[in-house]
Amino acid sequence: MLKTIDHKGWLLVTIGIGSFMSALDGSVVNIILPIVRDAFGSNVATVEWVVTIYLLVLSGLLLAFGRLGDLRGHKSIYTWGFVVFVISSALCGAAPSITLLIIFRGLQAVGGAMLASNSPAIVTKNFPAEQRGRTFGLISTMTYIGLTVGPSLGGGLAQFFGWRSVFYINVPVGAVAILLSLIFIPMDKGAEHGQPFDLAGSLVFMAGLSTLMLGLNQGSEWGWASPAVLGLLVGALLLLALFIQIERRSSAPMLDLSLFRVPLFSMAAASAVFNYVCVYSLLFLMPFYLIQGRGLDPAQAGMLLTVQPIIMAIAAPISGALSDKRGSRGPGMLGMALLALGLFMLSWIGAGTAMWIVAVGLAVSGLGTGMFISPNTSALMGAAPQSRQGIASGVQAVARNFGMVLGIGLAGAIFTTGLAQNTANGLYQGIDMGFLAAALVAFVGIGLSAIKEK
Repeated sequence: MLKTIDHKGWLLVTIGIGSFMSALDGSVVNIILPIVRDAFGSNVATVEWVVTIYLLVLSGLLLAFGRLGDLRGHKSIYTWGFVVFVISSALCGAAPSITLLIIFRGLQAVGGAMLASNSPAIVTKNFPAEQRGRTFGLISTMTYIGLTVGPSLGGGLAQFFGWRSVFYINVPVGAVAILLSLIFIPMDKGAEHGQPFDLAGSLVFMAGLSTLMLGLNQGSEWGWASPAVLGLLVGALLLLALFIQIERRSSAPMLDLSLFRVPLFSMAAASAVFNYVCVYSLLFLMPFYLIQGRGLDPAQAGMLLTVQPIIMAIAAPISGALSDKRGSRGPGMLGMALLALGLFMLSWIGAGTAMWIVAVGLAVSGLGTGMFISPNTSALMGAAPQSRQGIASGVQAVARNFGMVLGIGLAGAIFTTGLAQNTANGLYQGIDMGFLAAALVAFVGIGLSAIKEK
């Protein structure tokens, strides 16, 4: 029994390292963009592609690698994901130009997609249902730790060792993760070993989702009514409609559409999107309030913003353990309700609001998010059969990325509208309306969580 517990513990550490690295890499790169721009003599529009390309490639490949995990085995895809991530990180650190850095970041996203789309499936297959919520909670904690330390770690590394060290740090950590993956992740041949891979569906989905993500990502910059953005959004809808037709006719589809006929699965996926819309609306708006509105420097703002992920890291394993005993519906509804309350509190902040009130709003929002994510992930993965765990992992990751981009786009559009009023309170009005809109989204998410079967 002790050996079994020890082995599962190391398995959890292995998956946790992948979650930590993915979160760390996502939060650490943003802080060095100004330094990278100056180092290569680039402009802001070009250097932003260091972040954008990662998002587009990652989102487009999640379902494909999840399906490959079902076909070829989740361990092999996950372990090779670390290999790709480590090699591409070293290439990013050695990039001699901004163009090659962007290309290598795209390659890094390939490794990230291989990790993100298979880790939940590995957890679901190796932990019983009564431990699944607690396990996902602990993995979520690793994610939040990565998000928390990312900006400060990136700033420190860039200051003392140069911006390239931000990428090189992934190499030794990834090497350890590869070794742990080989030793502690059980080998699996794939639940549908021998089935053909849906290449046509994969390519069309990647094109459609990447086009949609690009349109949503650039909407605030290019203008939501601009021909470029409208063309991207219309093109994306046509491609995704074509993808659905391909999947309906395929004998071995990349995305099993019948999964969405299961209420628990479809509602968990939808409520995940709503949750991430709220979370990333908050992450987008709050720095404008703290730095531009209240005059805090980036270090002070960063310290205050750590309140949310710290509370999330504490709440996630607790809510996961609760969902193991009581089911996912109650914790999910409570989490979305707390998130709605926190955002509603923040929708009243202004020029004279005491900082402790802002901190309380962030803490309540973080508590709600931490309470929601672990039970919801456990519910989504548990609703999918063993042969579709990779697809379920991919759907969960796509929901996160789609919610992120949609949240930033929604908050950005509302914030920009407030600023356009050119009044003394325009900035605060835009921020408050953005938080209020996010609170309404969270309120709808309560209803989605209530529809779950357990």
